Amino acid sequence: MSTQDWATLSNQAVAAATVVFALGCLAHLAEWAFGRRVDAAAPVPEPAMVAADGVVTQRSPATPRPAAGPDRSDLLGRAGLSLTVLAFLLLLGGVSARGLAAQRVPWGNMYEFATTGLLVATGVYLVLVRVAGVQWLGPIITGFCVVVLGLAFLVYVPAGPLVPALHSYWLVLHVSAAAIAGGAFAVGAGASAVYLVKSRAEQRTSLDARRGYLWRLPSSAAMDRLAYRVHAFAFPVWTFAALIAGPIWAQYAWGRYWGWDPKEVWAFITWVVYAGYLHARATAGWRGRTAAMLALVGFATFLFNFVGINLFGSGLHSYAGV
Repeated sequence: MSTQDWATLSNQAVAAATVVFALGCLAHLAEWAFGRRVDAAAPVPEPAMVAADGVVTQRSPATPRPAAGPDRSDLLGRAGLSLTVLAFLLLLGGVSARGLAAQRVPWGNMYEFATTGLLVATGVYLVLVRVAGVQWLGPIITGFCVVVLGLAFLVYVPAGPLVPALHSYWLVLHVSAAAIAGGAFAVGAGASAVYLVKSRAEQRTSLDARRGYLWRLPSSAAMDRLAYRVHAFAFPVWTFAALIAGPIWAQYAWGRYWGWDPKEVWAFITWVVYAGYLHARATAGWRGRTAAMLALVGFATFLFNFVGINLFGSGLHSYAGV
């Protein structure tokens, strides 16, 4: 196949992945909408029996309802997960074909970094589904992928060679580490966002009124721990990308380690916010809503660095275009 054929195949695969992600998101949203309280967790009180002589016989306080088969919510959740796996494979094919079309690693501009970052985010999510049962993150991850892929098409550029400054193995090390960290940050932000919803509901809803899909999710404390662990994985990867590989590559390309370039500054701001989040969790014992909001602030700084600086700023990183 020619490079143009690979480029066409890449575009078709990414477009198909966007559609499948959207279908997966709809399936997960329907799962949430049709979700109901786990039957076994809702005991049904047994009425007292009155004999003919007037003696009252009290049965056991409560008898659990019999376990039901897979309900509509379960089936929709499985469909959403299957669609997410299919979308991941399509996106993997699209990113790989883009690399073959460009004859280089496929993360040399904003479009390519977005598709690669989403590939990592989806992969992290699917691994966590396997090992930690976090399928409840499905609508957040798939919805995020649909939005970002839609925006990525707006900054699409044809596959082509890179400028000489990018012809370095540091491109592979620096940008791939940033993509891995960004994908993990996205999953951590999704967990933090759902945590905020669940924790508020736990505070405002009485025990006997806790019905619906929200109450089939893990406790807010479990969500908080998951978000912390994902961020704890992503932070050292981001440290390597932003504070080690990036400065070394800057010295190689521009003759200095630090030059107050906008992307350098915002990469450091992102690092400071996440460092504060992890430090506060480890030393000050921060838990709950404050920590979750700080994690979301960190992800917002990451997105601003990726989107805002690329589109509206200028600096030494501008040579890669969007």
